[in-house]
Amino acid sequence: MTGRTRRRAGTPPRRTGRRRDQLIALGWLVVVWNLLWGKFSPANLLAGLLVGGAVLVFFPLPPVSFGGRLRPRALLRLAGVFVVELVSASIHVAAIAVRPGFRPRGAIIGVRLRVRTDLNLALTAELLSLVPGTLIVEVDRDAGVLYVHVLDVRSPADLTGSRDRILAVEERIVRAIGSAAELRQLTTEPTEPTEAP
Repeated sequence: MTGRTRRRAGTPPRRTGRRRDQLIALGWLVVVWNLLWGKFSPANLLAGLLVGGAVLVFFPLPPVSFGGRLRPRALLRLAGVFVVELVSASIHVAAIAVRPGFRPRGAIIGVRLRVRTDLNLALTAELLSLVPGTLIVEVDRDAGVLYVHVLDVRSPADLTGSRDRILAVEERIVRAIGSAAELRQLTTEPTEPTEAP
């Protein structure tokens, strides 16, 4: 048996894992297609399969590997803290919106994440964007930097607090689904990005 064809027993070939991921993505695309049309019907299912298949063929996404493990307690904490932040940020933004004559100052900050995997960048960016008052402006994938627009900045302490909150979101995500190596990376001190977008 040559080195090229040899593989460890019990490990599925990479092609099988890639096909499984594509089937899962196709399933989600079909579900989204049907939700956009407002009803599940045989015609919508068939059209969703065709559109989803075309998207996967003509716009292939790079494979995102998941090497971590799910931790239910940390996952519950992640969800609970997210709901609390969502409610408090919504109240804060609503208070700003109804305050007469008040013009909030915004700022764009660059935050270098400690775990620079595509999955961590995407999940951290998604959770931050869902909270009112924060918006992802740009992602530097190679450097692992998120450029985030934050609302109602009054002092340098607000910028530091926003940066700490972003790193706390990253930490909760990694503690919920990260690998042991990624958990160790959380102990490293994040460095400041050297250039703005």
